[in-house]
Amino acid sequence: MRWAAPGRVNLIGEHVDYAGGVCLPFALAERTVVEAHTRADGRFTARSTAEDGVVDVALDEIAPGSPAGWAGYAAGVLWALRAAGHAVGGLDVAVTATVPLGAGLSSSAALECAVALAVDDLYGLGLARTELAAACVRAENEIVGAATGGMDQAAVLLATAGHALLLDTRDGSTRQVPFAPADDGLAVLVIDTRVRHHLADGRYGARRASVEKAAAALGLATLREATLRDLEGLRDVERLDVDLLPRARHVVTEIARVAEVVALLDDGRLREVGPLLDASHESLRVDYEVSCPELDLACAAARAAGALGARMTGGGFGGSAIALVPLGRVDDVTRAVCDAFAAAGYGGPTVRTAEPSAGASRVG
Repeated sequence: MRWAAPGRVNLIGEHVDYAGGVCLPFALAERTVVEAHTRADGRFTARSTAEDGVVDVALDEIAPGSPAGWAGYAAGVLWALRAAGHAVGGLDVAVTATVPLGAGLSSSAALECAVALAVDDLYGLGLARTELAAACVRAENEIVGAATGGMDQAAVLLATAGHALLLDTRDGSTRQVPFAPADDGLAVLVIDTRVRHHLADGRYGARRASVEKAAAALGLATLREATLRDLEGLRDVERLDVDLLPRARHVVTEIARVAEVVALLDDGRLREVGPLLDASHESLRVDYEVSCPELDLACAAARAAGALGARMTGGGFGGSAIALVPLGRVDDVTRAVCDAFAAAGYGGPTVRTAEPSAGASRVG
């Protein structure tokens, strides 16, 4: 039997999911497909068309850092479900991936969620998708060692076609927000810079640690409760940690931008979202410092060629940018971005149109 889970693009609301914030992702058409079968010997085995060899590990040996690499995302799901008290036995999985790896489109969450659905079906767990998402987050945090929040897994499991998912990470509530760019004569282009990133390399975790330290310094549970005026209280602390104020400022302003974008979408004013995408990128570039020259160039070239707005998406340090583009300017923007990369001596980017698509499901 097979299960498929999509990648995701975050329209806006970056690096706020671990700060109690709100974000607005949508699922992609690209899917990671997992063929899975139960095993009676208490082992987990995995193979992938994108990787060489076979991973084979006993369930009792799954632990932080083991198995290493891509298989940790899948094996970690079994570990997390077993740790939560669910009766999960061995599993054999074969993975076919079309979600680009390392592109900031949540290839890891797609793999986790496809495996989670497979385990839920094969072992008859009957878990809600929110419970499966929580297990996937725990797998990524504790087995892989990537300090991510829960946005990616929620989007992959809960998204519906023609909508973006408004996710409130403080209380876990969600709302489907109508989002069909083509109906407004627009397209969302995903520009994969081909600069590969790895969220377990420490830089992502350092950003999360700064956010949590800033909240603690303000006496708040999360920065969701903070205002820009509150952040003035970080100036004394900042003498000891110069990153706290700008990191916190990004989170507070980004949460506000999500609310503005949702209000525009609810009013049918998608074309007015562009400046908020631009502001999000600038905040991520300057305050959060998670962009890179290739992402900055992709956004600038897209805007110059007619995009209404553009920003990096995903964890950063590489990966992809998105651009909101009138349908009649898609070819112009695509060509301008590719030409700009060539002129800068960068490798060629991959540009695709993103269609808001359905979440994970069993496919056969």
